[in-house]
Amino acid sequence: MIAQMKAAVCRRYGPPDVVTIESWPKPVPGPDDVLIRVRASTVSSADWRIRSHSMPYGFGVVGRLAFGVTAPRQPILGSELAGDVVEIGAAVHHFAVGDAVVAFSGATMGAHAEYRCMRADAVVVRKPPTLSYETAAALAFGGTTALDFFRRGALRAGDRVLINGASGAVGSAMVQLAVAAGAEVTAVCSGANAEAMQQLGAVHVVDYTRVDFAGEGQRYDVIADAVGNAPYSRVRRALTSHGRLLLVLATLPEMLRAPWVNATSRHRIVFGPAAECVDDLRTLVDMAADGRFTPLIDSRFTLTDIAAAHARVETMRKRGSVVVTE
Repeated sequence: MIAQMKAAVCRRYGPPDVVTIESWPKPVPGPDDVLIRVRASTVSSADWRIRSHSMPYGFGVVGRLAFGVTAPRQPILGSELAGDVVEIGAAVHHFAVGDAVVAFSGATMGAHAEYRCMRADAVVVRKPPTLSYETAAALAFGGTTALDFFRRGALRAGDRVLINGASGAVGSAMVQLAVAAGAEVTAVCSGANAEAMQQLGAVHVVDYTRVDFAGEGQRYDVIADAVGNAPYSRVRRALTSHGRLLLVLATLPEMLRAPWVNATSRHRIVFGPAAECVDDLRTLVDMAADGRFTPLIDSRFTLTDIAAAHARVETMRKRGSVVVTE
């Protein structure tokens, strides 16, 4: 008899209630795998976009080809998790049963379940005992995206950096990691989130409901757009002569235009999916353990109530991460 587990399953595109709890075959680790008992995961903006098929402009057909034509090809969503190793493959030597770990499954997803099988050499690191499972689970999605874009954008100490969409999981990670790198950070968010951004280290906060940051006359070495409403045409005058625009979220036309801008101006546009790198996750875990990086947690739901977690993310008003626990 095949062992079963509880999993949140999305069998068609649609509203939050298309995600339901089902019995699912418990994964069996191969020789190079670790089997993780999931203690906490998150519902990210990526999970919301895949579940609802709400893609940036121009990516509708591409999204269906990538994730599934009529339904998600991987019906168990979720890309970040923290838990305990309960079984290891015969060829695994650097993890042991009982190890607490943090993992990022990325595009392969599958974290919204009681168990997740991962290759031991994938993006999996040990969780320090000082970090809760909930905090650890919220490190990867925003943090690895921030690190990758800042690396490709050549972030340097002393840079003036503006984060558009600073209160989300990616944006709040960018604020903290830019501050840790020695940058002067301006956070763009609603007025309700201003104090939280200042606590994360932002020197300036712009309330987007009252002020258009692109029309203020200020100039920045780096502008990071985590919302998708700051194309180059809008912000180019807010960039310094060698400024970099980091398009964390962008329409297809903007991405197609970026190489031309890079070739014909002194500005640089960084775009495309973020890398999934174990060294980046290890860096985030180390920074979280010594207090230099703390992911914001907006709210907590149980796996049974995961449809409500999706609904919260879909409001586009969350502050940080929406965590799902067992």
